Amino acid sequence: MALFGDSKKSKAKKDKGEKVLKARARRVVLKDGMEHEVIRAPWFSEKALLATEKGVYAFQIPADATKAQVAGAIEQIFKVQPRKVRIVRLPAKRKSMRTRRGEGVRTARHKAYVYLAKGDTIQFA
Repeated sequence: MALFGDSKKSKAKKDKGEKVLKARARRVVLKDGMEHEVIRAPWFSEKALLATEKGVYAFQIPADATKAQVAGAIEQIFKVQPRKVRIVRLPAKRKSMRTRRGEGVRTARHKAYVYLAKGDTIQFA
């Protein structure tokens, strides 16, 4: 007889895990024209272009956009189902301006990495 059996806990963990997966699968259906507010532009950098070969696409997004909004906008604009969405916050940086002013500040930015299933692609042009 075990004093600290885990039979009840393991069932509870499985139930919670299933609920989390269902919650992540939700997508937000945006109003007409709002999908272009969430997905502002594709992010073209060397790292982002190398990732497109693996089915990962980067986009510029507003600071208050959520993963569900990004997933819904990708579905509406490009007609593909994203497998996963990651959001990255890039902090502001001080930069030399090479003028009398001296230094300036580059604004903080946000980008989203959208992972697609094998075989799905996004055409930008």
